[in-house]
Amino acid sequence: MIHRLLPEGANRSVIPIFAARACRGFADGFVAVLLPVYLLALGLGGLEVGAIATATLLGSALATLAIGAWGHRWTTRGLLLGAAIVMAATGLGFSLVSSFWLLLLLAFVGTLNPSSGDVSVFLPLEHARLAAASDVTTRTELFARYALTGALCAALGALASGLPDHVVTLTGLARLDALRAMFILYGLTGVSVWMLYRKLPENEASSNTKPAPLGPSKAVVVKLAALFAVDSFAGGLVVNSLLALWLFERFGLSLWAAGVFFFVSGLLGAASQLAAPLLAKRIGLVNTMVFTHIPASLCLIAAAFSTDVRWVLGLLLVRALISSMDVPARSAFVMSVVQPHERAAAASFTAVPRSLASAASPLLAGWLFQSGWAAAPLVACGVLKIAYDLALWVAFRRAEVS
Repeated sequence: MIHRLLPEGANRSVIPIFAARACRGFADGFVAVLLPVYLLALGLGGLEVGAIATATLLGSALATLAIGAWGHRWTTRGLLLGAAIVMAATGLGFSLVSSFWLLLLLAFVGTLNPSSGDVSVFLPLEHARLAAASDVTTRTELFARYALTGALCAALGALASGLPDHVVTLTGLARLDALRAMFILYGLTGVSVWMLYRKLPENEASSNTKPAPLGPSKAVVVKLAALFAVDSFAGGLVVNSLLALWLFERFGLSLWAAGVFFFVSGLLGAASQLAAPLLAKRIGLVNTMVFTHIPASLCLIAAAFSTDVRWVLGLLLVRALISSMDVPARSAFVMSVVQPHERAAAASFTAVPRSLASAASPLLAGWLFQSGWAAAPLVACGVLKIAYDLALWVAFRRAEVS
């Protein structure tokens, strides 16, 4: 079934990548919603939730940096297999540990993803494989379908976040134990991902594109990385775990209601992935990234000032519908403005500043939530993202892609 997701002309060797992305998306979907609930159930507060979210993103950033600097010494297949093992260990560790400091350490070295997008070490490795399996005519569509796969499965994962409460009702199991079971499921998903990566061919999709460090495209990559860092710092203020925390504390949303909301939000985000390639063909990759992002940021700012939960959820759903169109366009744009042999390094070095920047902001957002400034992270996120969009458009509106 997964092979039907591939655009015509794409190399079928990436089918395991799509299957693994589906599994990881499902796991990320329920973890992003359950993480704050689980941490609160352990007796931690908003600041600690923000600190652990920061640790997950910081650890991912440093791991991605290592991939960009030294990853060309190994095959992407081997690195992906190693990352899957870390994912399995992360789930098991979180299910067994209750100490804040141990959880912080596990979050730093592990693969948990508190956001709605993929910010893990898997991302640059999978992107390099996808780019090698496509050309300029199919690349945006391939990335769009890859992102669609992750978004749909993340939506299903968000819906599954209501399972612990149902299990408690049906079986009488302690709620904390039901939450721990979901992290065991996360670890088992890591095992499934490892099995899928084993099906990847040993060699890259193209023998003429052996990964190498950045060279001729370094200046472009540095500029993109700086801009992406601004965007990601803003996004880190409202990662799904913190947005869920905001909805729980401000409006008293139940775990089931939050799961349904993030499920619908994920479906809308997935639908936007389908529209992105069509829009990119008409107005270009950069315009697609910018002119869909700005209205989404305005919706987020408006939601911050609304006191009616129906308006808030409505605005956030509109944001979800249009805010993800830049994801496949951005991935395709990065792969298109660098040399083929630089793609793995470019994916890593544009991802690293994004991860580092996003790692700094959840701790700040958690502190703001705990200090009574609950709306401030949403407003700051919207304003910073608009500034990023305008700067990106000015810098790259005339860029040539290949």
